[in-house]
Amino acid sequence: MENILDNIQNHDWLICDHSQELPKIATELYLKLTQLSNPKIIIAEKSPVRFLGSFIAACAAKCPVFLCNPDWSQDEWEQVFNLIQPDIVLGIDYHFSKSQIPNYELPITNTIMIPTGGSSGKIKFAIHTWQTLTTSVQGFTEYFQINAVNSFCVLPLYHVSGLMQFMRSFTTGGKLVITSSKTLENSQLPNINPHDFFISLVPTQLQKFLQNPALTQWLSKFSTVLLGGAPPWEELLEKARYHQIRLAPTYGMTETASQIATLKPDEFLQGKFNSGKILPHVKIIIDNPPGNINIQSQSLALGYYPQIWENRNNFIVDDLGFLDHQGYLHIIGRNSDKIITGGENVYPTEIESAIRRTQMVIDVCVIGIADKYWGQALTAIYIPKDKNISHIEIQTQLKNQLSKFKIPKHWISLPNLPRNTQGKINHQQLQKIAEDILKT
Repeated sequence: MENILDNIQNHDWLICDHSQELPKIATELYLKLTQLSNPKIIIAEKSPVRFLGSFIAACAAKCPVFLCNPDWSQDEWEQVFNLIQPDIVLGIDYHFSKSQIPNYELPITNTIMIPTGGSSGKIKFAIHTWQTLTTSVQGFTEYFQINAVNSFCVLPLYHVSGLMQFMRSFTTGGKLVITSSKTLENSQLPNINPHDFFISLVPTQLQKFLQNPALTQWLSKFSTVLLGGAPPWEELLEKARYHQIRLAPTYGMTETASQIATLKPDEFLQGKFNSGKILPHVKIIIDNPPGNINIQSQSLALGYYPQIWENRNNFIVDDLGFLDHQGYLHIIGRNSDKIITGGENVYPTEIESAIRRTQMVIDVCVIGIADKYWGQALTAIYIPKDKNISHIEIQTQLKNQLSKFKIPKHWISLPNLPRNTQGKINHQQLQKIAEDILKT
């Protein structure tokens, strides 16, 4: 692993502010870490160069490293410190006293802990290694039939979506551009040829970019625009297709080291709407489709810190889906999101898509609220495009699209919906908002 330090001496591969400082940061920290006995390291650096320098040093020194969001709340940080009990914290000032909770030591070294699950409950860390992450890279390069991956990163490096852009570029000899969405929205565009790069976005970022004509034109020049993090809505995909954005909707998660299925841009522009074909490093089994997806891959996490899974060959997820006869993966919803109303099984995704097709809402989420008569009453929380739009108008349009039992019983109009940086809805928060409103 020490040889990864050799790759950083030429900093031309990294294009961002202060990139020339990376070799010095990584080398100095590496020398310090090799004098210590396998310290547990938290990296919460806001500076991309300091983050990557620290990450490279920790991996080269084979130390367990935990990637963290510097903007977590105090309660979240307390939860994380109690779980990890770190020896070194980089990037934030902290006042942390060692707890009485047992201090876990993993049976394997050079582990990379990536956070997941922070938007709706307890933060967990998926346990990865350099090997699991590079397996994902190999599957990516084989699928897209390229040798070197140039990545344009506007996603956080502590998240799997940002980290894997670094891994793809760093391990294949490609270039990595790092900037922020805000910088791009201010029309500060780097001097690169977008056609040579992959850019990764979440749906909320894509939505913002498509509202800016200059950014839309710039985005259309990329060879591939990977889209993941949260399910995209039909209207957004149609708008991207209209502007000839070479979109590649993906399906993956932290536990799989990012994408395991991807729709190629040419297929997207031809009108296909699914999660694409399975990448070559992955095998998917779905019993009694549509059913829960069983993932098999060498890119799978080894467990959630501090527990190593006994069976690391299979990972059965909450998502429900099926593979069509051409091998394309279709996701129909999450098993845990299933709403049972009046004895009927309903999946929110179908209803949300129908509501979006009315073109009367900016955003929508459908949840189930406990109800004496229905068991769960379908409840649509939405942002209207026009404040004068009544939910009665939306309901009227839905009557031709959905069965009667699938039309929401309650409608709640809000100025915005609680989403995290990846664009995922905070369901716990939304459930509480809806219950409080319906009580009054």
